[in-house]
Amino acid sequence: MSKKPKIILEPAQRKKLVNLERRLLLRSGLTLGAVSMLTGCNLQDGDEVDKVLWAMSRWNDRVQAWLFSGSKLAQTYNESQITRPFRFNAFYPEYNVPEIDLADYRLEVSGSVEKKTPWTLEQLQRLPQSEQITRLICIEGWSAIGQWSGVPLKTFLQHVGADLTAKYVGFKCDDRYYSSLDMPSALHPQTILALDFDKKPLPPDFGYPLRLRIPTKLGFKNAKHIREIFVTNQNPGGYWEDQGYNGFSGV
Repeated sequence: MSKKPKIILEPAQRKKLVNLERRLLLRSGLTLGAVSMLTGCNLQDGDEVDKVLWAMSRWNDRVQAWLFSGSKLAQTYNESQITRPFRFNAFYPEYNVPEIDLADYRLEVSGSVEKKTPWTLEQLQRLPQSEQITRLICIEGWSAIGQWSGVPLKTFLQHVGADLTAKYVGFKCDDRYYSSLDMPSALHPQTILALDFDKKPLPPDFGYPLRLRIPTKLGFKNAKHIREIFVTNQNPGGYWEDQGYNGFSGV
């Protein structure tokens, strides 16, 4: 019996497919009250439907943020439970992983912080480190357990004199990705700036030289190849968030 050929979507095609899947998923989950909001709307009418879907997304964010606890930890695992090989995931195919010159790498810092001097990898490595074996959960329905270590994001924010009363921490990446966290999630003890994976420096596929690892969020919130961190009171959104994904996206 012959196998069906595997269909590989280009980034633009995958983006359109995910948008369509998300709209169908949200519509299928409408409550009676939300359905009443759609009365008289043509479900093909993007403008009117999108208004309802965006309202639902913002409501979900508020509820998840209200339920979030900065002291509740995500489940951890032992080394025998690590997923090998760990799965690659990005908004582009694996052959498009960016090439970064580590010798010239600097982490930029901006926004509501006192110290805006760029950081080298060596400086980041000298900060206190934290290790975790946690599960990354992808919105596509799969998960994988990996071992990560790096600088707690809270520790880094304290070192740069960040305004910890600000609302958001944003991330800009070398692969054109961008994302953000609400400040309580950024300060969670398991939220780290990962420098190592499986006790070795981050490999290119998994975000070298620096990535966010936050096990209390869905996988798309774990920005890779981070080039800049900024603190702000304006919601920075994100690559997927600006297409309708929930900004909080806790697990």
